[in-house]
Amino acid sequence: MRFKTFISAVALTLAIGATAQARPFTAKDLATLERVSDPHVSPDGRWVAYNVRTTDWDANRGWSALWVLDRTMPAAPPRLIRDHEPGGTSPRWSADGQWLYFVSSRSGSAQIWRAAAGSSEARPVTALPLEVATYRLSPDGRTIVAAVNIDPACATLACGKAHDEARSKVKATGTVYDGATPRFWDSYLDGRFLSLFAISVSDAAPATDAAALTPGYRADIVSRPEGDESAFAITPDSQGVIFSARPSGSAQGLGEPNSLYRVAIAGGAPPARFEWSRDRSDNTPTPSPDGARLAYLSQTGSTFTAPRARLMVRDLKSGVARELAAGLDRSFGALAWSPDGSTLYALAEDTGQEKLFAIDATTGAAKALTGDGHVGSFDVAKGAVVYSRDALDSPAQLFDLATAGPRALTHVGESALGQTPMSAFSQFSFTGWNGETVHGYVVKPAGFEAGRKYPVAFLIHGGPHGSFGNAWSYRWNPQVWAGMGYAVVMVDFHGSSGYGEAFAKSIVGHWGDRPLEDLQKGWTYALAHNDFLDGDRACALGGSYGGYMVAWIAGNWAKPWKCLVNHDGVFDIRLMSYSTDIPGFQQAQNDAATWVNPGAVETFNPVNFVANWVDPMLVIHSGRDDRVPLDQGMGAYGAAQLRHVPSQLLYFPDENHWVLKPQNSVQWYATVGAWMKRWLDATSTPP
Repeated sequence: MRFKTFISAVALTLAIGATAQARPFTAKDLATLERVSDPHVSPDGRWVAYNVRTTDWDANRGWSALWVLDRTMPAAPPRLIRDHEPGGTSPRWSADGQWLYFVSSRSGSAQIWRAAAGSSEARPVTALPLEVATYRLSPDGRTIVAAVNIDPACATLACGKAHDEARSKVKATGTVYDGATPRFWDSYLDGRFLSLFAISVSDAAPATDAAALTPGYRADIVSRPEGDESAFAITPDSQGVIFSARPSGSAQGLGEPNSLYRVAIAGGAPPARFEWSRDRSDNTPTPSPDGARLAYLSQTGSTFTAPRARLMVRDLKSGVARELAAGLDRSFGALAWSPDGSTLYALAEDTGQEKLFAIDATTGAAKALTGDGHVGSFDVAKGAVVYSRDALDSPAQLFDLATAGPRALTHVGESALGQTPMSAFSQFSFTGWNGETVHGYVVKPAGFEAGRKYPVAFLIHGGPHGSFGNAWSYRWNPQVWAGMGYAVVMVDFHGSSGYGEAFAKSIVGHWGDRPLEDLQKGWTYALAHNDFLDGDRACALGGSYGGYMVAWIAGNWAKPWKCLVNHDGVFDIRLMSYSTDIPGFQQAQNDAATWVNPGAVETFNPVNFVANWVDPMLVIHSGRDDRVPLDQGMGAYGAAQLRHVPSQLLYFPDENHWVLKPQNSVQWYATVGAWMKRWLDATSTPP
């Protein structure tokens, strides 16, 4: 049975069982769905530990729980290990399979705990003065290497704790900065960095101290806001740690390349860099099971322009590195070795999908193990490959890649999903800029009836090196618009990821022309091939770069749209190039420094075309967005108001570049839905 057919069969069974209760999918459904993530398989392949996030609506936040299931007993219910954790539980198995380690805040701070395999009883392993951000276990079971946020002037955790406490007592609030940017993502920098510490594991009592492996290192070894333990690895002999980081003391936000470093797990010596290149960034170090080779990902050129992440394997004795799967023009992500070291597993976006690939470690031959949909994470153990898979019509569930085809391991939230059947979707392709093939998706509205015309939400993704592909999203989710009665059209314009390196990099220096041509041609194609799309009742919506494109459309392609929605969008590229938390990004995307070639900025700068604005625009922006700072949204809203263009501003003081709080998410959709209904006169159901 093909993978998509299997998923469809499950969805059909659920829909038939709940026909009487069927209703459109809503924003609150999206916000309150249970979310499965982070599967990890025990070394013997029997147990799978994973995280499930639930929503506390009244508290306006999410909580995590740690579950374990038995792969060998499909009918057995999963076992709860720990619930009501404020963050992800990060389950990890010891190399001998006897222990399941995880992160818990039950003691008052994020510390490492463990439970025996097959048991739900757990006890703390650490009681450190500072919280654990992420961690890895040594193969010999004697050491944990953890990332901890600490002042680099401190060589001990106790010193770091004392510095934090002293800082909290200072009444003066001013801070002096001398780096390229004083803030990152949603916080002002405070001089602390995520550094590595080695913790001795004891059966007697929780560890209260740790040895600094990177004392004085002035750069995050685990990147923020979403970095994880893939930034570092412990060697199979348990004697060393290999990590990836930008150079110590380098400026945050300028795109300094990452290098690979090695440090003894016993500490006592500064990290030694493998080699340095001004033009190459190396990351995701993954030692082979025998310790003789190191797999890693390497990008040449500015990482801000989406160079292909190539899969490299280095012989650690000779130092010789070679590329695997060189003929596959895709950018690889997460890595894992097979237990026997013959195969590397890696993720890569591929034409609107995110696939799991198996790469022969000798020949470099690559084979896709999954088909359509989006593989979010995976783990490999003896006789087992387990992964999470989601799609436009399905949130994530865990699957076992068995020889007879994928087997579902989890069914989290399916009773709720059975009440809200997902809308059908299809992928299309057309000839875009430069005569090249461009892809997109159309999603039908809930309760679709042939012969009817439906208003359209034209969604434009951010990045710009992103994709609105066959994946589930807890922020911009087409099924919510479908539930409101809208058809959805999405186009992966030039610059999008998953279509090859040249396709992704073609947007550099061309933010306003090549992607716009693709969007225009994609819109024309979608209307011509889907007679249910009402081209006279359509709204264009985008966030981040997509918000930039909405502002650009307002001045350069206003005719098709009855309304616009601009979320956290770039309005003035010139100001953005100086004020964003990653100024190196805008320079790389402009293909020139702003002061060197102003024309590279002004040619496609939306602020220069405000005189053409006529379409009603809803502007949404957040107070803690340092990626696209608040003045960008305020500028767009001010421009619309000064032009007497019908406009509204939705402002979230407590959100960053993403709207994450459940009730804020529902308000976001409610405001967007009301705005679209006002201008499209849609007969739709409010979210």
